[in-house]
Amino acid sequence: MGIKFYSRGAAQEVTGSRHYLDYHGKKIQIDCGAYQGKRQESDERNRAIAKDISIESLEAVILTHAHFDHSGMLPVLIKNGYNGNIYATPATRDLASLIMMDSAKIQAKDVEYLKYRAQKRGKLFTGDVIYDENDAVQATDQFLTVGYKRPVLITPEIKLTFYDAGHILGSSLVVLDIKDTNGKDIRFAATGDLGRKNKPIIRDPEIIPNPDYLVIESTYGDRLHENKDDAEKRLAEIIRVTAKRGGRIIIPAFAIERTQELIYHLHLLTDRKEIPDNIPIYVDSPMATNATSIFRVHPGCYDAETHEAFIKHHKNPFGFNALRYTTSVEDSKRINDIKGPVIIISADGMCEAGRITHHLTQAIEKPENTILIVGFMAHQTLGRKIKEKHKTVKIFGEPYDLKAQVECIDSFSAHADYEEIKEYMSQLDLERLKRVFLVHGESESQDNLKKELKSIGVKDVKIVKYGEEYEIE
Repeated sequence: MGIKFYSRGAAQEVTGSRHYLDYHGKKIQIDCGAYQGKRQESDERNRAIAKDISIESLEAVILTHAHFDHSGMLPVLIKNGYNGNIYATPATRDLASLIMMDSAKIQAKDVEYLKYRAQKRGKLFTGDVIYDENDAVQATDQFLTVGYKRPVLITPEIKLTFYDAGHILGSSLVVLDIKDTNGKDIRFAATGDLGRKNKPIIRDPEIIPNPDYLVIESTYGDRLHENKDDAEKRLAEIIRVTAKRGGRIIIPAFAIERTQELIYHLHLLTDRKEIPDNIPIYVDSPMATNATSIFRVHPGCYDAETHEAFIKHHKNPFGFNALRYTTSVEDSKRINDIKGPVIIISADGMCEAGRITHHLTQAIEKPENTILIVGFMAHQTLGRKIKEKHKTVKIFGEPYDLKAQVECIDSFSAHADYEEIKEYMSQLDLERLKRVFLVHGESESQDNLKKELKSIGVKDVKIVKYGEEYEIE
């Protein structure tokens, strides 16, 4: 049967990563992410995963990192009978456990709300959650944690080694050394989401041993990030200008990595007195608060800069006088009563759910406020429409006029841009590299990245299509 590679998610799109290495009929799954987009489409596509999995042939599952679009549907495997190992780093396990449990709770609340709405209309609602909290707990129990550069046999023929991807806390580049039936050695690698050099808190991406085949993300395959120092200056300027107007700065941010990085920068700006120290800063996301606690207990993942700026001086990088964490709904609502400037960091990062939607309804129609976009926004999401400055957007099905100022800072992204990907790739043996597979990107990004990689001497670049099988020889 040979060795094959194929994808069932994040193929010519950005979310829902699910990739498979088929070793003579035995399958190794890399990531099991949730599709993120419009609520109804996301629900339908994530439910369909259960019908799309052959549990009997699944030998092992590998998780590159904890983001929802890579880890969020792992409990579906368990619910459908998978009882094998899920390999990940310790920090990834801790963060993924938080994300899966949060997803289960949100699903339960959504079902409860839909039942209530159906009853009011005199109808019967028969829907159910995709998975529940018990499934999430069981998934966490099946994690087998592996440190960076600690090789482990996941089957008699396949050895797994994790390297630091520099994307979020615990993120990994996956290297699989395969002993084929003919005695041939093949090295197959996958980046998950490739991070960037010189990002705060976490270490730079590590260079992996030279692979024969490489699966690489392409989220920013057609874009370049701003300089980090310039971005910090822009952040300070946006805050100062908005504060002078008496407005609010609303920052949609994913609860993991982006929120912690923003806190880090705001801490530095406050210490250097580059922003007023009397502006309250709220992290209004229970998951972000919990995730930040996980960051605190994994200082071994921090880079030298963070150790020098904070740990060496016994300072908490995620806590300072102006910063407040909210957990309860009541605390969240009370933020709306604050008069004058305030900074609110809240999830969801693409503005499709969570407390950020409520803050947007309060802020979006007031020109003194600023909505600051600091990450990737997928097509058709509310965040993308705000970023593109649509005159009117819908929140909870109601139209709102976009009168607030909209600012974007791309350099806070944790994804490598195409120049950073090229720089990383140029450090590999391109003569040995037989093929690069592009996943996790929109068509424009993938087309451009393919061209850019060819320009540095990558011989074969394949844009992966959903379900299409590729021979590994």
